[in-house]
Amino acid sequence: MKRAVEFLFTRVLRSRAGIALAIAVLVIGVIGAARLTAGVTGADSGLTGGPAGPISTVDPEFGDDGAIYTPSPPAPVTSPGESTPEQIAGRFTTAWLGTQGITAEQWHAGLRPLSTPALIEKMAGVEPEAVPAGRVTGQPTLRPQNETFVEVLVPLDAGQLRLELVAPKGRWLVDAVDWERG
Repeated sequence: MKRAVEFLFTRVLRSRAGIALAIAVLVIGVIGAARLTAGVTGADSGLTGGPAGPISTVDPEFGDDGAIYTPSPPAPVTSPGESTPEQIAGRFTTAWLGTQGITAEQWHAGLRPLSTPALIEKMAGVEPEAVPAGRVTGQPTLRPQNETFVEVLVPLDAGQLRLELVAPKGRWLVDAVDWERG
């Protein structure tokens, strides 16, 4: 008998498996004792004084489609007597595409009254021959971001022209030009 106890302590309990078994028995014992002293069963939530039913933040009469409400952006604001963003985008696109038989100076002069000073500066070295398209193929799409910033997408024969227009004082000007090949 003494040898059996000695074997148990020296061989089994000192091995990794023995230590893991001892820890598992200890954890199960602690959890069981905690449940017995607290009187908690698996079905209890452990809350005292809580509501009998589930808490709902949705009116059951109204229903919930799961969609998050996102308001549409406000309509662009144009000062009286000024051109709308659609008109400026159309005139800019015409001037941008009108590269046949004109010099770079004439081309820039046609874009200047429709552009912000920052865009004029960015386009300083651009040549009209660099325009990759020849004609408009559809209606422009206006994407208002707020009252003074819109994005206009213009379908062209070789892709799509994306213009960003700003109107800090109600006068719309093109501030950025991007080209997406189609």
